[in-house]
Amino acid sequence: MGYKVVVVGATGNVGREMLNILAERHFPVDEIAVLASRKSLGTEVSFGDTTLKTQDLATFDFTGWDIALFAVGSGPTKEFAPKAAAAGCIVIDNSSLYRYDPDVPLVVPEVNPEAVEGYYKKNIIANPNCSTAQMVVALKPLHDRAKIKRVVVSTYQSVSGAGKEGMDELWDQTKAIYNPTADVPPKKFTKQIAFNVIPHIDVFMEDGSTKEEWKMVAETKKIVDPKIKVTATCVRVPVFVGHSEALNIEFEEFLDEDEARDILREAPGVMVIDKREDKGYVTPVECVGDYATFISRIRQDSTIDNGLNLWCVSDNLRKGAALNAVQIAETLGTRVLKKG
Repeated sequence: MGYKVVVVGATGNVGREMLNILAERHFPVDEIAVLASRKSLGTEVSFGDTTLKTQDLATFDFTGWDIALFAVGSGPTKEFAPKAAAAGCIVIDNSSLYRYDPDVPLVVPEVNPEAVEGYYKKNIIANPNCSTAQMVVALKPLHDRAKIKRVVVSTYQSVSGAGKEGMDELWDQTKAIYNPTADVPPKKFTKQIAFNVIPHIDVFMEDGSTKEEWKMVAETKKIVDPKIKVTATCVRVPVFVGHSEALNIEFEEFLDEDEARDILREAPGVMVIDKREDKGYVTPVECVGDYATFISRIRQDSTIDNGLNLWCVSDNLRKGAALNAVQIAETLGTRVLKKG
């Protein structure tokens, strides 16, 4: 016996990835519905070998459905997620709307799977920010061993994190570089993204940080440990898919780099590729389409007593969004619903 599953926002990048991953991982689906806005009504999407036509989110009745994976913005989520939840359908939400709600679990299954059991307060579970998701997968096993005091993270985030419009803008601007008559001014981003990097993701806050940076701080505390101090600088780079992060971690206890490497090799969701030679590390291009969070460049930081540096790469459309949502559904199935 399987589940009746709804994918909301099925025509977007993340929604399509959700459908791909549900099929790839053989999630026990008895029935599936794909929803989109009225302007995308009837658009066809793939689910394994099946082609599905989208239905209208505005008129859909969630009664009798088990799980809804939401891959739409905070606006539609605010309107329709409570309706789905009230109809008895458990919402797994990819937007930022519910992440900081104390009554809504924020879950990365490799890190805090037990948190899904708190879904019942609002019938909603939140998916974290893409940059946070891959980072905490790397941090948690190390924190369990030596207690993390502070993390300094610099991100190198792909344009797919800004949706299809971001990917199109990079593509169009890159082509325009080689065409003297073409002019593609920035629309999705604040400055030219082709052959450039932009130290600005989301809006600026009063303290000078951006909201993307604030998200990494707040979400790490909620998912892993409220005592961990995090400071982040989030940067958009001209990469289509795959987020990278340079992490500097300070521990309460000394942790040798070799032991850290061994711990991470055994950690769920982590793949260590760390050779001190040419090509002995992973880059965003190589992580696309993979489930793992890849860790490379593990080394001692000699400037502090108990410090490590490492490089972390993951497919942001997968672990940063769609994969994590499906893993939450799987965890919900095994720990709470117990069907399939």
